[in-house]
Amino acid sequence: MEYFMDALKRYADFSGRARRKQYWMFVLFYFIFSIVVTIVDSILGTAFLGMIFGLAMLVPSLAIGARRLHDTGRTGWWQLIALIPLIGMIVLIVFYVQDSHPDNDYGPNPKAGEA
Repeated sequence: MEYFMDALKRYADFSGRARRKQYWMFVLFYFIFSIVVTIVDSILGTAFLGMIFGLAMLVPSLAIGARRLHDTGRTGWWQLIALIPLIGMIVLIVFYVQDSHPDNDYGPNPKAGEA
């Protein structure tokens, strides 16, 4: 939960780097909350809460995705490759699972401070 809250605190911060664990923990909690909101929406018979949740999480999702790509030495604009059906999403997932690169243009290696 700490990683999810950290991503929300850095709501629109597209600079810096995000480690692999931070990104995937954000995705996990996003998925869990999305399921809960979908269940509540189906109980209420609306799609309003899901739409609000999706819109509220759009910017943090893009921001942490850009920071994760920065950690692999790529620009955040690579997220646009997801617009290519199927292949784009596969390529983006491969980029997201790659290990951190050493210090680069986007900042120092976040792994360097940890043992």
